[in-house]
Amino acid sequence: MEGKRLSLGESRFLDIIWSREPVASGTLVELCREKLGWKKSTTYTRLRILIDKGYVKNENSVVTALVSRREVQAQESAYVVEETFAGSLPGFLVSFLAGRKISEQEAAELKRLIDEHLEDALRAAPPARSGGPSGSAVPAADDVHLSEPPALTAATRQQTGEHL
Repeated sequence: MEGKRLSLGESRFLDIIWSREPVASGTLVELCREKLGWKKSTTYTRLRILIDKGYVKNENSVVTALVSRREVQAQESAYVVEETFAGSLPGFLVSFLAGRKISEQEAAELKRLIDEHLEDALRAAPPARSGGPSGSAVPAADDVHLSEPPALTAATRQQTGEHL
């Protein structure tokens, strides 16, 4: 699965599999005819491709996913961030949120997720050099930098009306 991209059709096909798995291959043919307009041969061709890519298996004419929806979403989103935004998650977020309004609830959820992942990263980080506050092995807050690339910082300021 790693490094293998999904086409839009493959992604929709996987959605059908996830929603019904384990699913008999004959039932899958019918579902794809109804939902995607595919012929039997197209369904089996696409099934073979997903098997070869390591996303699904077909044993005794029963199809099941080998990867979760969340794993595929993580892989696809990581690819977009890496290829389109040179690996800059802040760059992705600035672009994604441009011109959009988010609710207080959505903002709180995003903050919670960032805090949760930051805590995980700090726990997984190798021991910090000593000499931080009270000789602690955990890096001081000012040792952790979450900043946007310089070009995006100016764009963010412009969008938010913040001035230097």
